[in-house]
Amino acid sequence: MKSLSFKEVVSAVGGKLLNGDEKEVVFNISTDSRSVLKGDLFIPLKGDNFDGHNFIKTAFEKGAVCSLSEIELDFGKPYIKVENTKKALADLAEYYRGLFYIKVVAVTGSVGKTTTKDIIYSVLKQKFDTVKTEGNFNNEIGVPLTIFKIEETTEAVVLEMGMNHFNEIHRLSKIGKPNAAVITNVGYSHIENLGSRNGILKAKCEIFDFLEKGGLKILNGNDEMLSTLKKTEENTCFYGIESPDNDFYADEIVENGLNDINCRIHKGKESFSVNIKVPGKHMVLNALSAAAVGDYFGLDFQQIKAGIESFELTKMRMDIIKTNNFTVINDVYNANPVSMKAGIDVLARSAARKVCILGDMFELGDFAPELHFEVGEYAYLKNIDVIVCIGELSKNIYEGALKNADCDEDRLKNIYYFKTQNEFFDEIENILKYKDTILVKASRGMKFEKTVEKIMR
Repeated sequence: MKSLSFKEVVSAVGGKLLNGDEKEVVFNISTDSRSVLKGDLFIPLKGDNFDGHNFIKTAFEKGAVCSLSEIELDFGKPYIKVENTKKALADLAEYYRGLFYIKVVAVTGSVGKTTTKDIIYSVLKQKFDTVKTEGNFNNEIGVPLTIFKIEETTEAVVLEMGMNHFNEIHRLSKIGKPNAAVITNVGYSHIENLGSRNGILKAKCEIFDFLEKGGLKILNGNDEMLSTLKKTEENTCFYGIESPDNDFYADEIVENGLNDINCRIHKGKESFSVNIKVPGKHMVLNALSAAAVGDYFGLDFQQIKAGIESFELTKMRMDIIKTNNFTVINDVYNANPVSMKAGIDVLARSAARKVCILGDMFELGDFAPELHFEVGEYAYLKNIDVIVCIGELSKNIYEGALKNADCDEDRLKNIYYFKTQNEFFDEIENILKYKDTILVKASRGMKFEKTVEKIMR
C-alpha cells in the first residue's frame, strides 16, 4: 500500500484528528487487531456480536500509529473521530482508489463470480501487475481491503462484488470505479431479499453505476435475463456457448471426464483453441468472459490462452481430490440451484460410481422448497447412483429425487435423507464404497467441509 498522511485520511473520511500530527503517515490499513503491524491505521468495525473498539488499545500495543474511532479515547494515542467506521473505511478506500490510474475489472453474478474473478486475474497477469479479491472478500469490508492492496507498481485490479440487498453493489462500484464490469448470470441467490429475478437483475446492474464513461459491460449472452440487456445497454460485449450471434463464443467443446475441457473461442473471424484445466461446461463461460476482458485491455490471443490455461481455483471451488479410496469433488464454498446442477453435471462425467452429498441452499425465500425439489429431480435424471440429502431444506431434494424412483427399487434404496451431518456420519461406511466419485456441495453456512474431512480420513 502507498503511504497516506494523517491529513489525507482525515480529509477522506471527514473526521477530526486528536492527539496527532497531520504530517505523520500510515503504511497500511487493518481491521483486525490480531494482524496489526507497525505503522498501521486501525479501523475498528462493529458487528452483531463484536465491537472492534474494544481492541483499539491492543492495536496500538502491536504498532498501530493511529486509529479511527466512533467514541472518545482516553489513552493519549493519535486517533481520528468519525461517525461511522464502516462508512469511513469505504470513503478511505474510494479516496485511495482515486490516487491511481489503473485498470479495474468488477465481477458479479449469482453463480461463478469467484471462479470468473480467478480466471480473469490469470489472464490479466500475463501482461499486467495485477491484484485480485482474495477468498470471499467481496463485500463492503472486503472490497476496500482489496483496494488497499494496490501498490505503486500495480497496473490492474480484479474486484469481486457480492451482495444480499439492493444498493450494496452500488456502494461497491462507487469504491472501485471500474473500467469494465462483468455479470456472469442472474439466478436465484438472495431472491429472499430481492423479491424476484428481475429484482436480482436490477441489483446486479448496480455494478454499472460508477463504470467509467465508455467502459465495457461484459455479459453472459446465454443467460435469459442478461440477454434482455442487448436492447437497453450501450457499450456491451456478450459471450456465450455455441452462439455465434455473441461477440465472443465457444464451440468444439470436448469434456474430458473429471480432468479438463477443451474448446475453441471465437471473436468474429478469429479464433483459438484452449484447454481449461477444470472440468465442467460452465467453465467455458468463465473462460469466455476472461477472453473478453483480456481483449478489451489489449492482450493478444496467445496471452489470453496462456492465462486461461494456467489459472488456479480458489480453495473449495470444484477442487478434485484423489485419495486411495475415493475421488472427492470438494465444492463446499457455496451453493445455489444453478451451481448445484453444474456440480451434478461434472459428477455425471465420472466413469466410477457417482455419489452426490447435497445440503441446504440458503436465501431462497419462498422459492426454497421448489428449487431444492428441482435439484433432487435433476440429480436423479442425471443418473447419479447415490443421492445423499442433508439438512432441513434438503428434505425437498430428497423428495425430488424420490419422485421418479418409486418404480426402481435398486435406485430407491440409494437415495438417503439425514437431518444433520452427524446422522450421516453414523451411516457413512454403509453408504460409500471403494473408488466412488463423490460430489460434496451446500451453502457455506452448512459447513460441509466437515463432511469432506470425514470422507478424507
